[in-house]
Amino acid sequence: MIKPRTTPGVMELLPRDQIAFQRMLDVIRRNYERFGFLPVETPVFELSEVLLTKTGGETERQVYFVQSTGALGNAAESSGLPELALRFDLTVPLARYVAEHEHDLAFPFRRYQIQRVYRGERAQRGRFREFYQCDIDVIGKDALSVRHDAEMPAVIHAVFSELGVGPFTIQLNNRKLLRGFFEGVGIAEGERQALVLREIDKLDKRGAEAVRATLTGEGFGLSQDVVDRIMGFVQARSTSHADALARLDALGAGSAVLDEGRDELRQVLALLKGYGIPEKNYALNFSIARGLDYYTGTVYETTLDAHPQIGSVCSGGRYDNLASSYTKSRLPGVGISIGATRLFWQLREAGILSTAESSVQALVGLMDDGRLADSLDIARRLRAAGINAEVQLEAKKLAKQFQYADRAGIRFVVLYGDDEAARNVVKVKDLRSQDQFECRREELAAALKVELEQQRAMGAQ
Repeated sequence: MIKPRTTPGVMELLPRDQIAFQRMLDVIRRNYERFGFLPVETPVFELSEVLLTKTGGETERQVYFVQSTGALGNAAESSGLPELALRFDLTVPLARYVAEHEHDLAFPFRRYQIQRVYRGERAQRGRFREFYQCDIDVIGKDALSVRHDAEMPAVIHAVFSELGVGPFTIQLNNRKLLRGFFEGVGIAEGERQALVLREIDKLDKRGAEAVRATLTGEGFGLSQDVVDRIMGFVQARSTSHADALARLDALGAGSAVLDEGRDELRQVLALLKGYGIPEKNYALNFSIARGLDYYTGTVYETTLDAHPQIGSVCSGGRYDNLASSYTKSRLPGVGISIGATRLFWQLREAGILSTAESSVQALVGLMDDGRLADSLDIARRLRAAGINAEVQLEAKKLAKQFQYADRAGIRFVVLYGDDEAARNVVKVKDLRSQDQFECRREELAAALKVELEQQRAMGAQ
């Protein structure tokens, strides 16, 4: 007999945890749609030559290739790789999608996508090989106003406010600002600048002293004076809207690219107020680089104030040309991504999220088989009123029916036996409060709606 076990690197949940996870996805989806983003789905696998167009060896080692039982296609024959591969993010499929359907889409194209992706990473606690990503992007044709960059924090604020995860900060920077600063201290754009940026991006994880030691050590060899200037710059964090603007002003005269990045950040900051985002929820952080060569303008990272060890829970930024490998058209864009599987796991580990109640709101019990038709009728009326109801289809002892409802996370148990039938009432037990009440059979749905509405109101407080 084979021992049942899940593959390492996947998140498989029990039903009540799955309900909690699904509700988190529903919050994300609902807020994406509120801002006018349209749903898109792409196949779980892509042609290998399409998926790996702009990736290096490191990414290729993490890709799951799909080996079919049939003959390999021409692409596989020419590259030596299987024809198909599972997507490792949602950005490359989006690039292919927009390039392929370019003439059928309305620009700016606003899409959201909530699907699983696959990465062949080493299985370890909190790292997943299969996980959900929840992305939004706005793609322009030839150009895209920086005003769209300010919309991303507004969406982030809406999502995480509704998730109820506690205080959070949307941290902003601009890659042009970084490029201009590094050019000003003698680190020209290119491989060397990319290496320095990679170290700076680790500042919040490794700490200032570790980053300083790396930059002055073998392989970098930057002078102490240059490193002091770098560390002074990248450790800047604003504390208010006015402070953010003051920090941008304090940078003084710079190169054209630095001035362009500063101007874009000023525009974004001005619009954040228009979107109604409280000052406490955003700040400048000059150490954020995000994705190195991929992003070209505004970049974002979102952190939970009370749980900095979790790291970024939502990130993204602006890029110049989404689909340059697939079309001659210039398609600039801006977007954000939430790694929902890892986020859910981290929130649960930190005690921020708890197991949910069942999506079944009422269990209609069965006192004896002669009352089955009544139980079915009661459940049917509850469902017609918008209340999710399950029927106990086999008569059992009441203790067992209550035990089942409790373990399944069902709040209400409805009972209708001979005594209740004689008085035309139903008996309802609330397993959360352990209270019970009676009401007329035809008034049951209205009574439960009142209880559920009170529950929703308390949850919103």
